[in-house]
Amino acid sequence: MTERLTPESEAEAAGIIARHFESGVPLALCGGNTRSGFGNPPVAEISLSSSALSGIVAYEPSEMVMTARAGTPLAEIEAALHKNGQFLAFEPMDHRGIMNTEGTPTIGGVFAANVSGPRRFALAGAARDHLLGARFVNGKGECIKAGGRVMKNVTGLDLARLMAGSHGTLGFLTEVTFKVLPAPKAAATIVVSDLTEDDAIALMAAAMALPLEVSGAAHLPYSVRSAFLSGALPGDSATCLRLEGLPESVAVRAEKLKDYASALGPVFERDGSDTKTLWREIRDVAPYAEKSLRPLWRVSVAPSEAARLVAALRLEAAVDALYDWQGGLIWMRMDGAPEAERVRALVKTHGGGHATLVRADPQARAAIPAFEPQAPAIAALSARIKQKLDPKGIFSPGKINTEEMAA
Repeated sequence: MTERLTPESEAEAAGIIARHFESGVPLALCGGNTRSGFGNPPVAEISLSSSALSGIVAYEPSEMVMTARAGTPLAEIEAALHKNGQFLAFEPMDHRGIMNTEGTPTIGGVFAANVSGPRRFALAGAARDHLLGARFVNGKGECIKAGGRVMKNVTGLDLARLMAGSHGTLGFLTEVTFKVLPAPKAAATIVVSDLTEDDAIALMAAAMALPLEVSGAAHLPYSVRSAFLSGALPGDSATCLRLEGLPESVAVRAEKLKDYASALGPVFERDGSDTKTLWREIRDVAPYAEKSLRPLWRVSVAPSEAARLVAALRLEAAVDALYDWQGGLIWMRMDGAPEAERVRALVKTHGGGHATLVRADPQARAAIPAFEPQAPAIAALSARIKQKLDPKGIFSPGKINTEEMAA
């Protein structure tokens, strides 16, 4: 990028976009720029950042709803919620480690990329499931308000949710309204050691079927296990199951889960700060936070197929992997080429899903579609939506990420 524009108001942003609509000069939209390098290289040489549109607009803890300008630092949001015993239940990850970027994560960027963490598969859902409303500027420079402060206000709600996961290709977010939840009073993690990847997937599925309200289920194979808790996790591998809630409830459920899992392997319990640190490291994919451009894939498949998919890929390529979302989310780092065709072919043969190339060298990013290629019907629908909101295609990279919209 040769120029970065940072409007200080929605009206200023609308004026900038209107001028680019007239000239046809593309813009790359961003927040704190912490996901720079994600996806295919942008074609725009000018970026438009929401970083100067900052501040909490409205927050009533009793209503569990907050409105904030899109450039508000995520840390500021979380600090305000923490004071009132509340949190963002969808647990947004910090991409700076795996993307080797700096900058400040923003709440607008979280929703624009539909950033969700380990609770996504269980109780919390995705970031978009917490988005009640949004203000944004479309590709013609028009200011649009969608949704409201309560779920019953459905006017425009789908349009607001459409913005989540669009990665700045449909509109420039200026303000978001979202629901928050009470933070759990206690948390503990039951760690089962020495399981194979197949056995770990089976255990996580069984644990989710028990009436224990597991809120996190991840498997850390031997190759990555030492990257967590400074190498303090025991055994050759670690299958991690998180429990949250009131202290008394967590204690009772933890004992039941340990009794169940003890027949499968050595069982340990982590609580307090250890659990908080462990799940932050899982959320942020700590083993692959490296100053490297080795290809990194984010693959979403049916949990039952996860270990089989990775095993099949290892027959042909050098790949490291860790499993989140009960196995439904696989982070895969390649030691050689991205092997995009093989990865996506295996996803199809193992029940379907999505494979996103999160990180790669510039040549690979330019040559390989970062997001899962769309089916013809979905591609046609995406094009119609894009045409309505950004008719001249000035928002780089100029395509909708329906993969993230569906995930």
